[in-house]
Amino acid sequence: MTHAMLKGSNVPLEATTVRAVLRWSPGQGVPDVDASALLLGLDGRVRSDEDFVFYNQPRHPSGKVWRLGKKRVAEGLTDTIQTDLAGVESGVGRILLVASADGVTFDRVQALRILLHDAQNPDGEALAYFDVKPETGQETALICGELYRRGEGWKFRALGEGYSNGLEGLATDFGISVDESEAAEEPEASAAPEPPASTSPDAVTQAQAPAAPAPEVSRPLPPEQPHSGVPTQPAYGYPPQQPPAGTPVAAQPAYGYPHPTSPPPHGYPAPAPATAAAQAAQDRYGFPPPATGAPDPEFRLPPQGPQFIGR
Repeated sequence: MTHAMLKGSNVPLEATTVRAVLRWSPGQGVPDVDASALLLGLDGRVRSDEDFVFYNQPRHPSGKVWRLGKKRVAEGLTDTIQTDLAGVESGVGRILLVASADGVTFDRVQALRILLHDAQNPDGEALAYFDVKPETGQETALICGELYRRGEGWKFRALGEGYSNGLEGLATDFGISVDESEAAEEPEASAAPEPPASTSPDAVTQAQAPAAPAPEVSRPLPPEQPHSGVPTQPAYGYPPQQPPAGTPVAAQPAYGYPHPTSPPPHGYPAPAPATAAAQAAQDRYGFPPPATGAPDPEFRLPPQGPQFIGR
């Protein structure tokens, strides 16, 4: 008959060797759970660090408490502690059965249960089970239950007590000396190396002299082009170049007036000079050229209508 236990309840054990099986459901974001055991003396504390059975010390020196390791079953994952109750030393009054998750809180562990089996019939029906539920959800280590002496026999009590500082805090609370690794010191900044004793004064002065500044990298200027008297467009990203001193510069035309005639293309003759009349027409842009010479003596006005005859 399997006993479904509540927190704080207990059940007597008739088996001389029991397996305490921790079982949980794996899944996305579910941490790995480790089973461990602490053998406590009659004063409620460990007698030495050897009374701590866990993944780094999977077997007690007496050989009566050991860790079987993890296994995958149909219901999920398991980790198991086996105890030979008949052979446990008389100085041990209690054995704590502990579950821990490395730095992850137990609110993310699904369906955590501890089951007790008779080691002589491990695949048979469980003697008892207890569904372990954390009180706050922030625990990283849980005392799921304990095996304790009662007269000449042993009993199992369901506990579910949690620690937020993990397996290290739980073990320390029961007298385990936990060696904390010292943080590696950061290397100090190395001082400037001193010159050897045999170095000459000139070499010392040269070694202590500041390093020459790195040459500035400047953008190269575009190559100079021969000046033809006509302003050229500056290269993109560079200021316009000024013509050499004494070089005539073509004047820009005034606004509203025609541009001056540009030089002929290379290899072609220059155009014929304009006549005086055409030149005069260009002088008054937008107006007809003025009349030149004396009036024609034969010129007569056309006949006028009566409205133009003087009265």
